[in-house]
Amino acid sequence: MDDVKIQLESTITCPKCGHSSEEIMPTDACQWFYECASCGEVLKPLPGDCCVYCSYGTVACPPIQDGGSCCG
Repeated sequence: MDDVKIQLESTITCPKCGHSSEEIMPTDACQWFYECASCGEVLKPLPGDCCVYCSYGTVACPPIQDGGSCCG
């Protein structure tokens, strides 16, 4: 069986102002909202994505990395 190393750090970039912030992703819940620290925009997942990390992050959320579905 594959020993997959799950990455917990992801850099979220705000599509409104371009601000980037490195965040630690939760392993026990999806994050459906994220407030940009620069402009205050509240980010929500894009259609077809399960969470803000899958939409705006540099790394997909832990359940997706593990080959599963997010929160499912």
